[in-house]
Amino acid sequence: MKKKVYSPGSATVVNAIATGCGSAFGIDIGIIAEAELSSQGVKCVPDLDVDTSLMDLCIKNVLKHYGVETGVVLTTISELPPASGLSSSSALSNAVTLATSQLIADEFDLNYMNDMEIINMAIDSSLQAGVTITGAFDDATASYFGGITVTNNLLRKIIIQEEMEKHKLLIYIPNIESMTAKSDVSRMKLLAPLVDIAFEKACQKQYFNALNLNGILYSSSLGFDTNIAIDALDAGAIASGLSGTGSAYVAIVDETSKDEVKDVWNSYSGKIIETSVNNDGTKII
Repeated sequence: MKKKVYSPGSATVVNAIATGCGSAFGIDIGIIAEAELSSQGVKCVPDLDVDTSLMDLCIKNVLKHYGVETGVVLTTISELPPASGLSSSSALSNAVTLATSQLIADEFDLNYMNDMEIINMAIDSSLQAGVTITGAFDDATASYFGGITVTNNLLRKIIIQEEMEKHKLLIYIPNIESMTAKSDVSRMKLLAPLVDIAFEKACQKQYFNALNLNGILYSSSLGFDTNIAIDALDAGAIASGLSGTGSAYVAIVDETSKDEVKDVWNSYSGKIIETSVNNDGTKII
């Protein structure tokens, strides 16, 4: 028996690092994880050249939860560029945790874990692996449920979770080394009073205003070029800003503005990904 799960990435509306509260929405590029039992212990075979510590922890935490001793082989196929601010770690931990838990529950005739148990275990594994600063509850819930979430990450509380209009998205990834691992948390926390304003906008469902403000604030704090998002807005994007702690920028566009934004972003050195909002979330496939 095998279990295969698809989990989408997410893009930032409000980054939670400064205040502990954030917002994100699902995007239609993600990660597939496939789990099957093995007699050779826990073995992770990612398609990308990445550290497998997070995958190992997700599997071992599921086995510990069920009190089962068995081997698991886990393979992945990823569309998400790692460490770029598109919630690749949240998508990976969601996918691996759900695939492994479903496999173990079915093979050993045990009860399925519920949605929040999956999410919390995935977050705990991410914290243990050191791939997140806040636990990324906003990213994790946007990836798991799809649509948009507004959350208190410190309390792991969902304030808003709803579908989002199926907007087209452009994602720009500069040809620079990701700064995710080098993020200066104390510097970002200086922004807290201004990020609070962005978060208030998100709580009022003014998501685009929140995204624009958050993107400029964090771009400035992290040393990224704010002109990238502003140029997208000038070209007609509905909203644009830095996702996570970079290096990816997201632009919400329509058919009228898509080509204009692509043209202006093509003047920079980097990669452009075309996708859309994901409202389906993490699913067994």
